[in-house]
Amino acid sequence: MAFLIAAGARADLFAAEVRARDGGLDLRIAPALGRLGDVDYALVWNPPHGLLRTLPNLKLIISVGAGVDGILSDPELPDLPIVRYVDADLTSRMVQYVVLNVLFHHRRMSEFRELQAQRRWEYLPEAAADQVRVGIMGLGVLGVAAARVLGVLGYRLSGWSRERKSIDGVASFAGAGELDAFLAATDILAVLLPLTAETRGIINRRLLSALSRQSRSAELPGPVLINAGRGGLQVDADILAALTSGALYAASLDVFETEPLPQASPLWSQPRLVITPHNAAESAPAAIARYALEQVERHRRGLPLPNLVDRRRGY
Repeated sequence: MAFLIAAGARADLFAAEVRARDGGLDLRIAPALGRLGDVDYALVWNPPHGLLRTLPNLKLIISVGAGVDGILSDPELPDLPIVRYVDADLTSRMVQYVVLNVLFHHRRMSEFRELQAQRRWEYLPEAAADQVRVGIMGLGVLGVAAARVLGVLGYRLSGWSRERKSIDGVASFAGAGELDAFLAATDILAVLLPLTAETRGIINRRLLSALSRQSRSAELPGPVLINAGRGGLQVDADILAALTSGALYAASLDVFETEPLPQASPLWSQPRLVITPHNAAESAPAAIARYALEQVERHRRGLPLPNLVDRRRGY
């Protein structure tokens, strides 16, 4: 049995952690594949198109991340089970990112940073948490975990997903027919959607214009966007236009249409935009290696695999 790790920025780190847990495993790092028929399992993120098809005895594909669009985009992808990475480490990091940025914008920290740069001591009124409506797009494992922590902090919560969900303390909206109602009831929008054919480009001018205008007050000057999902969900130019016009009060973006974000992008200079380099939930290689080996062992023993991808849905 051989275990393949597709080439990438952290492939060597993953390999080192896998070896530390199973020193006897026949480990291959692409493109050094060796005999193709030896490879039974693959740990990948955004593998070159056609790579997995070349492995005739491949049995299971394990994603490095919660998102699998980089795998499903391969037109030659073999018809094999794919397991998403779902782990307490990843979930905790994503919840931290969402909560951090909700608090940052609710407490008007962008403006305080501007005042600090001007050496101005000025009071800004702030809404109470129970006056702030946080809407979460995407109520999977990550969205539900974020909602639980935000609920403890006292925020008014709603969620939008493909199908209606029942979550304590979260008003549920479902499907395209209820999207506008969800947006109209949202002051701070946190996006944790998977990237699929239906969600690509969903964060656009129309969506941003549908966000609540009731949030325009002395305490919360306008809507806020947080995207920690996928860069393909958003139209960068539309977000820029919304920030420039004031349709968006502020934003936090961890992902972009083009990554790394080009140095020439005007997004860099937006004073109320927080930019991070796609690291909202950058899990430790040790956690990913442990998870991958657990899935391999479950498959070898014929046990059910958790977090299997539904290719029809794209996640």
